[in-house]
Amino acid sequence: MEKRTLGKSGIAVSVIGLGCNNFGAMKVDASKRVVDRAIDLGITLFDTADVYGNRGGSEEQLGEILGARRKDIVLATKFAMPMDDSGKKQGASAAYIREACDASLKRLKTDYIDLYQQHRPDPNTPIEETLGALDDLVKQGKVRAIGCSNMPADQLAAAHAASRKNHLAAYVTAQDQYSLLVRGIETALVPEVVKEGMGVLPYFPLASGLLSGKYEKGKEIPAGTRFARMGRFSEAYMTEENWKIVEALTAFAKARGHTILDLAFAWLLARPWLPSVIAGATRPEQIEQNAKAASWKLTAAEVAEVDRITARVPAAA
Repeated sequence: MEKRTLGKSGIAVSVIGLGCNNFGAMKVDASKRVVDRAIDLGITLFDTADVYGNRGGSEEQLGEILGARRKDIVLATKFAMPMDDSGKKQGASAAYIREACDASLKRLKTDYIDLYQQHRPDPNTPIEETLGALDDLVKQGKVRAIGCSNMPADQLAAAHAASRKNHLAAYVTAQDQYSLLVRGIETALVPEVVKEGMGVLPYFPLASGLLSGKYEKGKEIPAGTRFARMGRFSEAYMTEENWKIVEALTAFAKARGHTILDLAFAWLLARPWLPSVIAGATRPEQIEQNAKAASWKLTAAEVAEVDRITARVPAAA
């Protein structure tokens, strides 16, 4: 599988990554089948977070499953979301970052994290303190590179200014929601990412499933799917405008012998500042489908046409 670099880190990853947010909620055997198939197909970027799997479950399962195959992957995890009900174990203070990193290393049964990401901004902690703690982890060898997630462009710019001024490690990736149906980051965040030589790691690349091809307008939502479980959540995506776009994209892909899922991945990978598309999976077949999608290389004309189809989507918040 094709590989790209995570920003300026020098760390190469597969263009299709595995989102591990389902691990911990799944049985270990089921998670292992997904992990093994992903590695067999050349997928090297595994993205999790301390909070996934009911606070720690995803990391624990990965630690149990990987074993000797840890060396074959690039392991990314996150900190900052609440890890207890008291509100004490969260945020991006120096003390908490040290605690959170050691806890993740223990659950993952590894000596280092390839990409350690701040899951969300912390308005109560100066960015210099956060970056100082992360820089220490890099110097200690516990972390190879750092990234952020859900950070507005102005805050990201301030973080880079602080890194330069204080000679600290800088964020090399930004993980944000981005798909054919949610393109809000293109306005301000992407220009900042490009300016700093970072990479965007999109989450919800299939718009939580609306771009997967499993849903059809006017038909009952399949049982067991994300939209079936989350009613109001599905309503936010299943708008009249989005359905029109999905129908147009489906026809575009079908005319070229592909599915809308293929198109969702191929369009993202046409962005040179996007190193890898992270997608979750609960079955090996989904991994195979995602990996296959990466083989479609859109032409410049095709990208322009898809951009025209999706340009009607309002910018996301």
